[in-house]
Amino acid sequence: MPSTIDLEKKALRRQVREQLSAMTPEQMRQSDEALFTGFLALPQVQAAKTIFAFWGIPGKEPDTARLVEYLTGHGKAVGLPRMLPEHQMEVRRSLPDRPLVSVSFGISEPGPDCPLLSPADIDLVLVPAVCYDRQGYRLGFGGGYYDRWLEHFAGFRVGLCRSAVLQNRVPTQTHDARVDVLITETESLSF
Repeated sequence: MPSTIDLEKKALRRQVREQLSAMTPEQMRQSDEALFTGFLALPQVQAAKTIFAFWGIPGKEPDTARLVEYLTGHGKAVGLPRMLPEHQMEVRRSLPDRPLVSVSFGISEPGPDCPLLSPADIDLVLVPAVCYDRQGYRLGFGGGYYDRWLEHFAGFRVGLCRSAVLQNRVPTQTHDARVDVLITETESLSF
């Protein structure tokens, strides 16, 4: 039987999906531009050699394809998640000459032929979320992939959240990871 927190998370995911679906493509594009500008302005991003990013799911997350291309074009090594059985995840380096593989739920990821990156290889992680709250906690998609991976990562963590879905508080459990900086279109919140 699901816990009260699990039910709260499920309801909030549904609410956020509805809010995001009400945004026009132009509003999404403008939001992405502002989020990426804030992200790229962070000194930690500028100093990072290797960044673990994500390939955004259309309509659910920022369209990070442009961001990944920009970072790669400016000499950053960029890793992307690759989902494994039993809710595990690894990070593979994104290489321009190797196309991403489309997997379930509209997710694209590097193939197994791309170089594997360990948490120790990564300076900064851009953590995806359905939404965040003003304390830096995220509401994930429910699989626990990132919470498990972040347990082994000691580097800098950044979140992107559209202002339209920024929460005062998301339901959390002891395993829920928090970011160091949260970027919205108009704010940069440090924790």
